[in-house]
Amino acid sequence: MGPFEKITLILLLAATLGTVGMWLRQPLIVTFIAVGVLVGPSAFSVIGDHAEIHLLAELGIALLLFVVGLKLDLHLIRTMGPVALATGIGQVLFTSIFGFLICLLLGLPLVESVYVAVALTFSSTIIIVKLLTDKREIDALHGRIAIGFLIVQDIGVVIAMIALSTGAGRSGEISLWQEALFVAGKGALMIGGLALLMRYVLPRLLDRIARSPELLILFSIAWAVLLAAVGDLFGFSKEVGAFLAGISLASTPYREAIGSRLVSLRDFLLLFFFIDLGARLELSLLGPQLGNAIVLSLFVLIGNPLIVLIIMGFMGYRRRTSFLAGLTVAQISEFSLILAALGLALGHIGHETMGLVTLVGLFTIGVSTYAILYSGPLYARISPLLRVFERRNPHREIDAGSGETEETADFIIFGLGRFGGEIAAHLHGRERVVIGVDFDPEVLDEWRSQGRVALYGDAEDPELLEHLPLHGVDWVLSTVPGREPNLALVQALRARGFDGRIVLTARTVEDDEAFRDTDADLILHPMSDAAEQAVDALSTAMSAVSERIAAGVDVGEVRLPSGSCFAGRKLSEVPLRSATGTSVMAVSRAGRTWFDPGPDFILFPGDRLVLVGEPGNFGEAQSYLARRHAPVEPESADRFAVLSVTVGEDTPWVGRSLAELNFRSNYGATVVGIERGEREIPLPGAEEVLRRGDTVFIAGERASVARLGEITAGWHSDPPDGPR
Repeated sequence: MGPFEKITLILLLAATLGTVGMWLRQPLIVTFIAVGVLVGPSAFSVIGDHAEIHLLAELGIALLLFVVGLKLDLHLIRTMGPVALATGIGQVLFTSIFGFLICLLLGLPLVESVYVAVALTFSSTIIIVKLLTDKREIDALHGRIAIGFLIVQDIGVVIAMIALSTGAGRSGEISLWQEALFVAGKGALMIGGLALLMRYVLPRLLDRIARSPELLILFSIAWAVLLAAVGDLFGFSKEVGAFLAGISLASTPYREAIGSRLVSLRDFLLLFFFIDLGARLELSLLGPQLGNAIVLSLFVLIGNPLIVLIIMGFMGYRRRTSFLAGLTVAQISEFSLILAALGLALGHIGHETMGLVTLVGLFTIGVSTYAILYSGPLYARISPLLRVFERRNPHREIDAGSGETEETADFIIFGLGRFGGEIAAHLHGRERVVIGVDFDPEVLDEWRSQGRVALYGDAEDPELLEHLPLHGVDWVLSTVPGREPNLALVQALRARGFDGRIVLTARTVEDDEAFRDTDADLILHPMSDAAEQAVDALSTAMSAVSERIAAGVDVGEVRLPSGSCFAGRKLSEVPLRSATGTSVMAVSRAGRTWFDPGPDFILFPGDRLVLVGEPGNFGEAQSYLARRHAPVEPESADRFAVLSVTVGEDTPWVGRSLAELNFRSNYGATVVGIERGEREIPLPGAEEVLRRGDTVFIAGERASVARLGEITAGWHSDPPDGPR
């Protein structure tokens, strides 16, 4: 079977097992590793020469770390540097020291204990970055911290490989310290050269290349692979080189375009990395090491997150952030297998020890993948046990904006991305007080620079609600994608007794169906709503009007914003002609058009007005129509109120139907429900007759309900002696 046929078979097998795994709700990473085991020497031996897929795997790794680097900038690196360095070094020292002692207790020889301890130290940057990216947590605080200390680990891998190789006599002419200084010098040379390119070459070069999108993507891939090769040549890992390549382009205006176009290629090439990883596992070596592997796996799964919890808690981070970051080191890396293979080649360890490291890799990668994917429910179960790892004053996150605030608000919005940010901006324009919540530090900094209140947090974090000023808040709105975070938010809000309105954002039909079974008061549909507005824009009177109707006169269209002070007003009350020199020729609304509307025509929010006037006046008309209402007072007429009135013997409502009482005309309100003993009558019909002892629930504008309350205040009810 030739290389092309082998790749074809591997892709078909990956697609088939991937479909089955998705149907069984299993992570694709685990499924693809299983594909690797099947095509490797432990099963069907489809892969004989790993070089056939290893090159594709390395390209995928380079692109993965390149895209991660694209999302970081120097400010964030400086911000996350201290915690990344502390947790990275602390975890490496903890795991290596205690892992070495455990190996000795298990009866492993001294040299093999050293190898296994070092192998347990490193976590898989590739797997973690892929999982965090899939969960959209790569930009979260814990995601950024995790990337930081994973890079520290990668540097530790380089140092460990140098130390072990030097100890084997590979570099006998120079000492370990001389070798380390030599590598440090090469690292400084590489970073210095890259800094000069970022300052003087790359911005100008990209400005020219970006004229062709295809060439921009080709250059980006070549740059990522080139820096990965340079990193490998200088004695560092390819991951470090590709990561630096991404950082070098992170401050350019093209990073979003590059990142979005590389995602599909990255995911395709990464498939070969996981298959290659699975194909290298020799299952025949695993049986005798099962007991030792379980002990060491539990140490990695529990001990590594534990030390991260301790260090980050001491540094002032909340236990949830520390826990989520700690889960990312709860497995060993592909570098652990490479390190063990080096020891095997040097004669330092035997095949049994190689099997032990392999088995620990299988256990920890599989278990930690599930733990990260279901980190929210897992944290909810063990959160009380983690309080000991959180300082009384988690100042790091309070300084970052996740602590308590004394602000009061009308709205709290979870998710300040494109949709949530636009909603918040419009609410601010209507003089509403909004507190934004997001887990991206960049978004929070931008918001605070505009003088707005923004807090760091995650919709899935139930403890966040303890720090939010929910009392007095009218609306809590979530624009966060995904079902689980939104369902968790609704449950947590209601559990805390929040009696305001909850709004969720459904992006799919499945989301909409799931949200309708919750206590959410409103569900937004951004895509369908935008499509409806787009159809309205395409179905206006402009399609039937010539663009020029007379010399020096133009026709243009403007939209009446929903917050305009002219919404709900007659055309005669909108002095467009005197204010802007334009006149309304037609009005389009919901696919219908009214030509030459009269002075009594009432404008509605969203109406599209076809205007006629002199060229250049339409922008002024748009600004004029966009004038907002005055700030809304808490007791204004746009608020509804509900009044309950018990019908007594001497009240004029006894024995009369709702049609006779005509609440809407007489009181400006509507009967929305009746309680009659144990019976409830929601939305009663006009023929319903009121009886003595009925409790009538009436809704309407606050002023109307208040007047009705004054009318009924003197009434008194008699205890009912049965229905009349």
